[in-house]
Amino acid sequence: MRKSYPLMADINVTNLVDVVLVLLIIFMIAAPMLQSGVEVNLPKTSASTKEMGEGILVSVNKEGKIFIDDKPIILDRFSSRLAQVKRAKNAKAVYLRADREVPYGLVIQIVGKIKSLGIENLGLVTEEERL
Repeated sequence: MRKSYPLMADINVTNLVDVVLVLLIIFMIAAPMLQSGVEVNLPKTSASTKEMGEGILVSVNKEGKIFIDDKPIILDRFSSRLAQVKRAKNAKAVYLRADREVPYGLVIQIVGKIKSLGIENLGLVTEEERL
């Protein structure tokens, strides 16, 4: 004769909570490492800074390499590529991040190319100076 066991109506969530807590800890540790972008040593300023909104990010590293939204581009093709990205994103603003060691002439060339595309909303990204 078979013995019948009563049905268990409760759900054991202990294992689920353990897995969720482990995943939470993993993501908390891994999230800062996922920050992507071009390594740029920004100039410091004491002027107040405001949050960057939606827009296209143009970066110039200390070697003078130019990036549009973290994708490398040469200066000769900069205008056409920026125009493509502007149309694709329907962006109104461009944010320029240039390393403090980049020659001023290169930064001005890039600003000129951005302005020649009719982009009037240009932000220069800096790092806040700590006292």
